[in-house]
Amino acid sequence: MLKFIFVLFSLIPLVFMKMSWHLIHVMLYILTFMFMMVWEFPSLLLWGYLFMGCDVISFGLILLSFWICALMIMASQSVLNVHFNQQMFILMILMLLIMLYLTFSSMNLFLFYLFFESSLIPTLLSIMGWGYQPERLQAGVYLLFYTLLASLPLLVGIFYIYSQWGSLFMPLLMKMSLNGNSLFYLAMVFAFLVKMPMFLVHLWLPKAHVEAPVSGSMILAGVLLKLGGYGLLRLFNLLVILGVKFNYIWIGISLIGGCLVSFICLRQTDLKALVAYSSVAHMGLVLGGLMTLTYWGVCGAYTLMIAHGLCSSGLFCLTNITYERLGSRSLVINKGLMHFMPSMTLWWFLLSSANMAAPPTLNLLGEVVLLNSLVGWSWLSMFSLMGLSFFSAAYTLYLYSYSQHGKVYSGVYSCSGGYSREYLLLFLHWVPLNLLILKSESLILWL
Repeated sequence: MLKFIFVLFSLIPLVFMKMSWHLIHVMLYILTFMFMMVWEFPSLLLWGYLFMGCDVISFGLILLSFWICALMIMASQSVLNVHFNQQMFILMILMLLIMLYLTFSSMNLFLFYLFFESSLIPTLLSIMGWGYQPERLQAGVYLLFYTLLASLPLLVGIFYIYSQWGSLFMPLLMKMSLNGNSLFYLAMVFAFLVKMPMFLVHLWLPKAHVEAPVSGSMILAGVLLKLGGYGLLRLFNLLVILGVKFNYIWIGISLIGGCLVSFICLRQTDLKALVAYSSVAHMGLVLGGLMTLTYWGVCGAYTLMIAHGLCSSGLFCLTNITYERLGSRSLVINKGLMHFMPSMTLWWFLLSSANMAAPPTLNLLGEVVLLNSLVGWSWLSMFSLMGLSFFSAAYTLYLYSYSQHGKVYSGVYSCSGGYSREYLLLFLHWVPLNLLILKSESLILWL
C-alpha cells in the first residue's frame, strides 16, 4: 500500500515539466492497472502495513478514485487549450487523489477523519479556481460549512471512543460494539449523512455541482459522495446496538426524500442540476440499504456506489460536451441535440439507461439487491421504493427525450461531431459499468 503513495508523491515534481499534462495522464492509467493487479495476490489485501491497509471495500473505492482522476484529466482539455493554470490544476487532481487514497486505506480512525476532511480542500480550490459562474464562491462556502460543521461532532465522538477503549485501530474496534447514548450515535453518523448527502442536508450538492468545472463534478459524483457510505460501512461495526434502535429514522427520511428529489428532478431546466439531484435520489437508496444493517443491504449499497460513480460521472461529461458547443446548460437551448450532435445521442442513450438501472448495467444489480434488503427489512418500504423506481425512470426519460428530441433551438444553425477524445472518455465510463456485472461476485459475495 505504501508503494503507491510513494509513486503518487513522486508524480508531483513532474507537474512542473513541459509535457506534464499527458505524462501524468498516462501514469494514472498505468497506476490504475498496477493497483488492479494487487487483486491477483489476496495476501496483499489483508489489513497491514503500519497505519495503512486494504480490504475489498477499500480496494474497489481506491480503484474508482484512480480511474475517475485519470478521466478527469481527459475531460478537462479546455483547461489545457486556454493555458489556464494547467500545472496548478494537475497538482489539485494529484493532491485530491492522494487524500482519497489515504482516506480509503487508513486503519486509524483519527487519520481517517483527518484525510476525510482534507479531501475537501482540493475540491474547494478546484471549484473556486476553475468554476464557471461568480456564484462558485457561494457554492464553495456552502460546501465548506455544511461539511465542516457536520464533521466537528464526529471528531468529539472519535476522542470519546479513544478515552473509552484506549485505541482507534479499526480492525480492533470492529470486534467491539459501543453502547452509548443517542447523542453519541448522532455525532458519529451525522458527518457521513451530510457527505452522502441525505435528503434535508443535501442543499450544498446541487449548488457545488452546477458551479464546479467538469472535473469537479466528476470527482464529486464519482468518489466524494462515496466517502459518506464508506464511513458508515466502517463505523456500523461499532454502532450495531445503537443502529438497531435508531436507523429506521434515516431509512424513512432517505426513501421519502428520494421520491421528493425525483419530483424536483422533473422540474429542472438545467442539465447539470438534474444530474446532481438524481445523485441525491440514488444515494438515498444506498443509505436506506446501508441502514438496514443486513448482508444484502451492505453489498447492494457498495455495488450501487461503484455503479453510480461511473454512471453519474459519465453524464456530467456528456453535459459538459454539450455546454462547450452551445455555451448553455439550459434544456430550452439544449433540445433537438439528435440533429445537432447525432453521434452523441447513442452515448446519451447508453448512460441514461444506466442511470435508470436498465440491464446489463451494474446499477441494475445494485438496485435489485437493495430492493431485496429494504423489502426484507420492512414491507412498508415497498410503497416508497415503487415511487422511487418509477420516478427515477421518469426523470431519466425526461432528461433524454427533452435534450435529444424536438425542434433545434433557433440560434443553432450548425451540426457538430465529437472529438475522438470525447468518445474514448465516454467509452471508458460505460465499459466498466457493463463489464463489472460479469464479475459481480467480488461486489456481492465478499463477506
